[in-house]
Amino acid sequence: MSNPYQSPQNPHGVNQGPPGQGDVTGGIIPYKNGPALAAYYVSIGSLLCCPLGIVAVVLGIMGLQKRARQPEVKGSVHAWIGIVLGAITTLGFIFGLIMAAIGAAAQ
Repeated sequence: MSNPYQSPQNPHGVNQGPPGQGDVTGGIIPYKNGPALAAYYVSIGSLLCCPLGIVAVVLGIMGLQKRARQPEVKGSVHAWIGIVLGAITTLGFIFGLIMAAIGAAAQ
């Protein structure tokens, strides 16, 4: 039975890469895909300031494009969260503006 805490090995039994060169975050934080990571954080910030949602959508698309060009770079989940949450907050902001305009016109 193999050890689940041991690094994976190639078919020849030699470790892949020098020791200490692994991903410290365990692959959770896509630090090599800056646009995807920025899209994630900007989309969270867009919950406070809705116009930032547009920026999150653009950065998310850029993150997905980088992932498509470089498959070894992670971050597609962060990019999709940025796109979806940014789109929802942008639509909410537009809906709020429309409701404010209707309310102002009704007075």
